[in-house]
Amino acid sequence: MVWRLSKIVMCLCLAAFAFLVAFGNITDYGSNFAFVQHVLSMDTTFPGNALMYRSITNPTLWSIGYWLIICGEALTCVLFLIAALKLWQARKGSGRQFDDAKGFVVIGATMGFLVWFLGFMVVGGEWFAMWQSSTWNGQEAAFKFYMTMLAVLIFVNQPDHDLA
Repeated sequence: MVWRLSKIVMCLCLAAFAFLVAFGNITDYGSNFAFVQHVLSMDTTFPGNALMYRSITNPTLWSIGYWLIICGEALTCVLFLIAALKLWQARKGSGRQFDDAKGFVVIGATMGFLVWFLGFMVVGGEWFAMWQSSTWNGQEAAFKFYMTMLAVLIFVNQPDHDLA
């Protein structure tokens, strides 16, 4: 039972993390909006870099991008909450029943991976050359986030044995 409870708690922790990130982005909108603005406008990348044609300097597009991030973070939270609930409901069931309840863990981790890997590493880091900025670079933090989610996903998806 302790293994199952651990898996549930880890899902709740990931939900709490995603909630706090989304909540922070909403309640400190201006500070975090500035991050999106600078990354998309590429104004702190290497001077004269050949990738500047990719920059976005339209404030409406900055807002759309920022709200896509916030929605992705909030959805990650909700999916991990559902995952924890499904696991909680199956905690006393057979190993097969508990394993069958893990679907939302996969969906939640996939959503989080889309936000922090695709959004921050691929789009922000590579397309908008965020890696060139010493000021507005969220790649290291994003790496910690999606690797934690992947580690929890791997742990949770280990087969559960029937309770004796």
